[in-house]
Amino acid sequence: MRYKLLTAAALSLALMSSGCSMMERLVYHPDINQGNYLTAKDVAKIQKGMTQQQVAYTLGTPMLTDPFGTQTWYYVFRQELGHDPVKQETLTLTFDRNGILTDIKNEKNLSAQEAMEAKEAENTQPAVEAEPESQPKAVEPATEQQPTTPSQKWLTN
Repeated sequence: MRYKLLTAAALSLALMSSGCSMMERLVYHPDINQGNYLTAKDVAKIQKGMTQQQVAYTLGTPMLTDPFGTQTWYYVFRQELGHDPVKQETLTLTFDRNGILTDIKNEKNLSAQEAMEAKEAENTQPAVEAEPESQPKAVEPATEQQPTTPSQKWLTN
């Protein structure tokens, strides 16, 4: 009798404690999309040298504009899908005084796994051996900076 009571108590305690960890997954979280949803096709149409009117016609009005006099437009898209982590993409466009597009920055949030992999890649790069100081170092001619991220690569093409 005593073993049956202990077994029943242990079983009910296990069921109650496991229910607490599952409770958050049972609660419904709606999908929330906020801001300017931009497709890669739309962003690819934007090129340096375009006017503010051309950009606004292509992408629509920006989510934010810089209130301090600089001509910077921010297109922000934030997506929260149920219980998944929040994703945010920001397209920053900078114009000169005449309203001509001069700079394009497309930023996407890294997931935690991608951020850790990027940090590990930085730490595992081999150390560069020091050259003897008696030899003069050759100066390389300046070259155009190559895009480093996939989003920058398709923006420059």
